[in-house]
Amino acid sequence: MIELQHLTKRYGDALAVDDLSFTVEPGHVTGFLGPNGAGKSTTMRLILGLDAPTSGHALVNGHRYTSLRKPMREVGALLDAGAVHGGRSAYNHLLALARTNDIGPARVAEVLEKVGLAGVARKRLAGFSLGMKQRLGIAAALLGDPGVLLFDEPVNGLDPDGVRWVRDLMRSLAAEGRTILLSSHLMSEMALTAERIVIIGRGRLIIEATVADLTSRYPSLEDAYMALTADSVQYGATR
Repeated sequence: MIELQHLTKRYGDALAVDDLSFTVEPGHVTGFLGPNGAGKSTTMRLILGLDAPTSGHALVNGHRYTSLRKPMREVGALLDAGAVHGGRSAYNHLLALARTNDIGPARVAEVLEKVGLAGVARKRLAGFSLGMKQRLGIAAALLGDPGVLLFDEPVNGLDPDGVRWVRDLMRSLAAEGRTILLSSHLMSEMALTAERIVIIGRGRLIIEATVADLTSRYPSLEDAYMALTADSVQYGATR
């Protein structure tokens, strides 16, 4: 479970996350939506201990991420698929990550097979397309077989087959009882993938609801999103 309790983050005078509280429960894909600059990426970084909150708490299974002894065994994440060393092979990239959490090489081979990269495991990452890097990032998130997973725009750069593969993967992981927080701007995919939705704007919670509830009140998830965030769009925002 992921729990945010009155989470706030300031960068100087800029308020990126503003007293944000919500819960992401196991067994569902929870879609995380909001306009550019709403604070989604900052919130994910706070959950993962990459930034420290100004106040409030971001907890994974009741603990701060930074207090976990072997975090990859509890939490997996894909935030930036391009954050890899181009001179390494896919296999060596994952092996280096695995060794930091006492994960064996057999698991590296297993996740490469799962994401469809076994055939290019020894290729250098400099030659990988964005879609291939997305698959590698998903493999990294799955390395420790964690119960909690966070994905930020995981279908960027993927072709239609890849998009469907990600959709099916998210659903299957949730069906196994895992906690999935999925950020995306693709409303059509979110409507097909997520069961629950969290929408934020200007760093604050707008709504927590099921997709079924939102689509019963609006013609589509996209219509619901547009109506609910109409006052939260910040042109020129960077976070």
